[in-house]
Amino acid sequence: MAPRANWKGYLKVGELTCPVALYTAASTSDRIAFHTLNRTTGNRVHRQFVDSDSGKPVEREDQVKGYEVGDNDYIVLEPEEVADAVPESDKTLSIEAFVGVDDLDDVYFDKPYYLAPSDKNGEEAFALIREGMKAKKVVALAQTVIFRRARTLLIRAEDQGLIATTLNFDYEVRSAKDAFSDIPEMKIKGEMLDLAKHIIETKKGSFDPSKYEDRYEAALAELVKAKLEGKKIEARKPVKSDKVVDLMEALRESAKALGGKKQATASKTKAKTKAEPARRKAS
Repeated sequence: MAPRANWKGYLKVGELTCPVALYTAASTSDRIAFHTLNRTTGNRVHRQFVDSDSGKPVEREDQVKGYEVGDNDYIVLEPEEVADAVPESDKTLSIEAFVGVDDLDDVYFDKPYYLAPSDKNGEEAFALIREGMKAKKVVALAQTVIFRRARTLLIRAEDQGLIATTLNFDYEVRSAKDAFSDIPEMKIKGEMLDLAKHIIETKKGSFDPSKYEDRYEAALAELVKAKLEGKKIEARKPVKSDKVVDLMEALRESAKALGGKKQATASKTKAKTKAEPARRKAS
């Protein structure tokens, strides 16, 4: 069964258009979810909006949005006024520019979607755009209205389809200078740098998402299972460490451990290679 589309419209490059649909590429819906209960009755509890001064409940029809301009001073925005501020949508994902694959800082990346043709009549035009982007090794920048907001999307070719990632606006991305301003400049060189480079070299690999487990989610699943089975839940003891780490010694020990593993693997491979002719000779 095909997934439900989050958005349908048209992908447009110049005068070339094709019908497309956006599908969620990453979702948290499979995570374990909890409800808030009344410990005494076991019933679910519900949130209720109350007046901050009187403490009395405020019915839904009496709730309006407000923008704070001063201490306890708000501008009231009526629902119709907020609705009028939503940008009009022509359901067109219009490509404004093609840029190099490495031209964008991934700190601007927000949420990924799969972009696919939504009609067989548009499959050829879709394939033409996709293959053209692959050939030129570029990604596309496009704009449209999604979920009542104007969004910029980065579109890149992936297998037989496209991946569209919504981008954060410039005002939403905080300055890296502010985050790193308190980090002092340090010159790392000599044996310390050589050991660090050696450790990095021995730990080189490739990204396989299946190898990385959500340990918190797994622990929650085990906890729920244990509670269902009536097992006793053992409280986890906090890990304490007062050990002062010597950076150089830690680097040396890490390099020694990784080097040992690498050497052991090489020895096994060498032994296996030597054993092959002996087995053939015996045969």
